[in-house]
Amino acid sequence: MIDALVIGAGPAGLMAADELAAKGHKVVVAEAKPTVGRKLLMAGKSGLNLTKDEPLDTFLAAYPDLPEALGQALKSFGPGDVVAWANALGQSTFTGSSGRVFPNVMKASPLLRAWLNKLTETGVEFRTNWRWSGASEFETPLGPQTLPARTTILAMGGASWARLGSDGNWTRYLADIDLAPFKPANMGFVVKWSDHMAKHFGAPVKPVVLKAGRKSVYAEFTISSRGIEGGGVYAISRDLRLGAQLHLDLLPNLSADDIRARLAKGGTKQSLANRLRKSLKLDPVKISLLNEFARPLPSDLAPILKHLPVSLNGPRPLDEAISTAGGIKFDQLDNHLMLTRRPGWFAAGEMLDWEAPTGGYLLTACLASGKRAGQGAAAWLKVQEANASVR
Repeated sequence: MIDALVIGAGPAGLMAADELAAKGHKVVVAEAKPTVGRKLLMAGKSGLNLTKDEPLDTFLAAYPDLPEALGQALKSFGPGDVVAWANALGQSTFTGSSGRVFPNVMKASPLLRAWLNKLTETGVEFRTNWRWSGASEFETPLGPQTLPARTTILAMGGASWARLGSDGNWTRYLADIDLAPFKPANMGFVVKWSDHMAKHFGAPVKPVVLKAGRKSVYAEFTISSRGIEGGGVYAISRDLRLGAQLHLDLLPNLSADDIRARLAKGGTKQSLANRLRKSLKLDPVKISLLNEFARPLPSDLAPILKHLPVSLNGPRPLDEAISTAGGIKFDQLDNHLMLTRRPGWFAAGEMLDWEAPTGGYLLTACLASGKRAGQGAAAWLKVQEANASVR
């Protein structure tokens, strides 16, 4: 019997394995896919956002309804710790103007490669193409296999990007655990466009302020044939998912009075389209959005340009989301992320019921929860060893 079995080789699982191996335990990592860290590598294709450089209180406030156990994990392994961890793996970082922290090489592959080398050197073994089928059982290329362990860490991700390994199929093997239904997070939304919008598919809309309820963000987004997506949408996606109306400020750098004054200067002899283009510098995609959602146009355009309502038809499908909410409820776990109904079993990462915006918060929480689960599992093993010596 091995000391520790980690199921899932994403950031949370690798960090749990790292923590256990550092304490001298024999660790095996089982991964359903042919290679490890697939979602991490995909996230790093456009620049791996490791964390966010900001005060811890501000950082923690980005997590809605932050569970106490996750908050404790983040306080123990926060943004500064993530940077130090990356540096220790030989991956120096830089902080962008928005506070987002990236490896200097931007990509995820050098960091993952260095991390896997470290884990291998400390004796961690990897079993790929091993799909968990409950308890200590796996479906493998060699048929069903059993891998009993003294402690087990579950880190199989949420239910988005199934092709990368996060398919949520593990829920069928946790019938005794109370789970929150999966919901998409950091996702796009469906818009049923009229035909005249087709020429703008793929176009960015910037700069704008996107507003949902009390939340607003100065950002940009992209129009697609399916709806809207991009950083500005993801930042308020939770509020939109919960039913808030989306409004756009198409001219965030002008006040309503500025808009009226500029339109008045343009005179009335020009067509409205020309006045919008010349007097307000409104680009074609913004003019089309105005026509899409504000027809018939009011005589006073300033209020609608500052607060344009956008009709949404629900979020894009779960598997297209960057991340998911839902999963194992935190009342099923102790503060060390052990399943109270399964002593010696721990869980980490997106298997747990939490969500966060993009911008480094997702990866930091996966790393922090993996580290905490690894620490909890190591403490569990220590207690079991002490009890065995007494007997």
